[in-house]
Amino acid sequence: MQNYAAFHQHFSPTMSITMKNIPMNRSLSSLILPVLLCGMAAGAPSAPTLEQLVAKNIEARGGAAAAKAMQSLKIQGKLIIQDGQFELQYVQTVRRPASIRTEATIQGLTQVQAFDGTTGWQINPFQGRKDPERLSSDDIKSLTEIVADFDGALVDAQKKGNKLDYLGTEDIDGTLAHKIKLTRPSGDTEYVYLDPDHFLEIRLLSQRTEHGVQVETETDLGDYEKIDGVLVPFSIESGLKGSSDRQKLVVNKAEINATTDDAWFAFPSAPPKLQH
Repeated sequence: MQNYAAFHQHFSPTMSITMKNIPMNRSLSSLILPVLLCGMAAGAPSAPTLEQLVAKNIEARGGAAAAKAMQSLKIQGKLIIQDGQFELQYVQTVRRPASIRTEATIQGLTQVQAFDGTTGWQINPFQGRKDPERLSSDDIKSLTEIVADFDGALVDAQKKGNKLDYLGTEDIDGTLAHKIKLTRPSGDTEYVYLDPDHFLEIRLLSQRTEHGVQVETETDLGDYEKIDGVLVPFSIESGLKGSSDRQKLVVNKAEINATTDDAWFAFPSAPPKLQH
């Protein structure tokens, strides 16, 4: 599910972690043209429609009923950066209808980013800040998109105000993947690439404007595992498009409908408790 992009997004790690001496990249479909050629062999398979691809993707991930039954998803693992030079413990919880919290910990310091449906905030000790501070609208954009895409970027697109266009196929590391373009109400776009055999997301290419700058983030998803009937990617690797500087999230535990605490997501009036 694209929300892993948790997850990208829908699951790419949403954080941008900045530490002294540790340079890091920013994080922690159109028209279907049926071609009829004279002499084409009878019975040759036709290109799938957008509706068929969306239906196959939903079914591959466990079906609509299993997805709707998922009220929260918590993933835990390690975030690997700088080709393994640094390893952070990572926790992300997404909860309906509109809450998300991510934590990344290294050497006793924990960066927190959270959104409770109204307010986005963070604590960033890597920049010398130990008190919670509110995030700008641009800073919470990726967080709100992950929440909005909790069921997957391709699900209920019209209800979310998103426009989907099928762009045919494109080679993704040797796989001829189905390419779907998603245009959000903001004008930001995301390209979703589906594996042709299993119809699961294998790559997301996000194009959004952040602080007046166009940013392209590429996220590769894999190692799907079934958790309570829903397939969850246990490998999520992301970075700026064209950059060799990437960060990889290796999930070691995923929980669906685990107990959550409202205080995790709300702007804290006292020092917040960690999720782990």
